[in-house]
Amino acid sequence: MGVVRKVFSGIGALIGWINQSIAAIGIAGGVALAFYNVVARYVFGSSLTWAGELTVYLFLWSAFFGAAYCFKRDAHISITILLEKVPPKVAKGLMLLSHAITFVFLAAVSWYGYKYLQLVIELDERSIDLDIPMWIPYLAIPVAFAFAAYRVAEKWVELVRTPADEVVHRGEAEMILAEMEEAAHEDLIKEVERKTGGML
Repeated sequence: MGVVRKVFSGIGALIGWINQSIAAIGIAGGVALAFYNVVARYVFGSSLTWAGELTVYLFLWSAFFGAAYCFKRDAHISITILLEKVPPKVAKGLMLLSHAITFVFLAAVSWYGYKYLQLVIELDERSIDLDIPMWIPYLAIPVAFAFAAYRVAEKWVELVRTPADEVVHRGEAEMILAEMEEAAHEDLIKEVERKTGGML
């Protein structure tokens, strides 16, 4: 059981690293390329013809993999007012149902994205400006949605193991205040360490 848990933990860590890396590289690369192209066009009177298309693809990859990562962090918008009004066991049941529906949706999009990818490869579609096979930018759909589905499955298992009294998260305002308090506490510790040279 411990070995299985370690394997899934390793898979989760790898997926998290891939999601974060692609999201960060995509947004940074897209912004840098768009900035360069604007400067080149209006200052030097020439621009890269393929930059616009590549910028769109970078932003799309960043958005898809960033959204997949958000499932791990519970960062997607959710409305919990109903869950806070019903008994804990009912709330847990509703959350399990919600996660199951979300998993089915994400897995379905990933599967049909894969089937569409096969069609694109068969038709040998190519991009206009970059002249690359279109399956490369389209690859983001099946992969990112599969990663998101895996994260939701992780949350579902975690939810099954969590006691009903603990499944409903604190309200958003409470979470923000708690994060602010924690950040202020860390800043205070750093300031004390700086002034005392780490003696305390």
